[in-house]
Amino acid sequence: MEYGTRREPDFNNILQVLQGKKPSRPTLFEFFMNMDVYRLVAGDPPSGDDPVQMIAYLARAFAACGYDYVTTGGSDLLFPTGDTEYRETKSLNAHACIKNREDFERYPWPDPDKADYSRLEKVAPYLPGNMKIMASSPDGLLENVINIVGYDNLCLMLYDDPELVRDIFDRVGSILLRHYEISASFDTVGILMINDDWGFNSQPMLSPAQMREYAFPWHKKMVEVAHKHGKPAVLHSCGQLESVMEDIIEDMKFDGKHSYQDNILPVEDAYRRWGGRIAILGGLDVDFLVRSEPEEITARARRMLEMAEEKGGYALGSGNSIPSYIPPEHYFAMLRAAF
Repeated sequence: MEYGTRREPDFNNILQVLQGKKPSRPTLFEFFMNMDVYRLVAGDPPSGDDPVQMIAYLARAFAACGYDYVTTGGSDLLFPTGDTEYRETKSLNAHACIKNREDFERYPWPDPDKADYSRLEKVAPYLPGNMKIMASSPDGLLENVINIVGYDNLCLMLYDDPELVRDIFDRVGSILLRHYEISASFDTVGILMINDDWGFNSQPMLSPAQMREYAFPWHKKMVEVAHKHGKPAVLHSCGQLESVMEDIIEDMKFDGKHSYQDNILPVEDAYRRWGGRIAILGGLDVDFLVRSEPEEITARARRMLEMAEEKGGYALGSGNSIPSYIPPEHYFAMLRAAF
């Protein structure tokens, strides 16, 4: 089977989607795929650890799959955590390294101004067609707070030491804000991906009031940074977020929302409810992509594109990402609807 497409990347298409308009052709959106897919369409990855060559490789793979952008982190910025043992799942408490004020003061906070962002400039000659970068962060605000505090610990700390919680959120938030400020300054960057998982299947991980107090003010500033540079901001966040959707749309003013699950709210229903107010991105449930026949996947993808054909503001893709356990032929069956 031949994989990939010869479609030339044109960033204007995904930009029109994020502006709530109808693109010139069916447009695709994905946070990331996996190395099996990349190898199928772009061959083996480069040897060595040169980030520029790796982004160039990913750009070829994204272009071959029909995307108008490529996702990459802006730099080598990283928040150190404790040792974690990864098996089928990971604990949200095992890598905690800040439990009190003394730990907070000793923590080796990264300096975004000392991180290397030069890859965002050096990769320019390798971006095919009119392709741009969607720059993400090394996990998001809430994700990094949980990584360095632990989820159970954070829930207790919210009551035992709310001042410390605020200081941790503010320190992580200020670092990520600077990360996005630097990333947005490069001409190669067309979108800021604000990736931060907020929810379980039933509710946000913290109460809406707590999210509004500690997290959302920083996300609002990140969106403002994107808009100051004339670039859209996309929220990738999993979970049941209905209770904070008005915050996402009206207060933080995200241009697009990604990550949907059928057992929470099918993307078709999300588009009916919020399409026209915020771009709806992806949405074909990962479990659906794993279990369904290719013909079913193509048919649902076509129906979703037809639903959005008149109003616009939609790009086709998965509800989350393309992990390696999605059969490649199932992934390409989804793409086929756009070609």
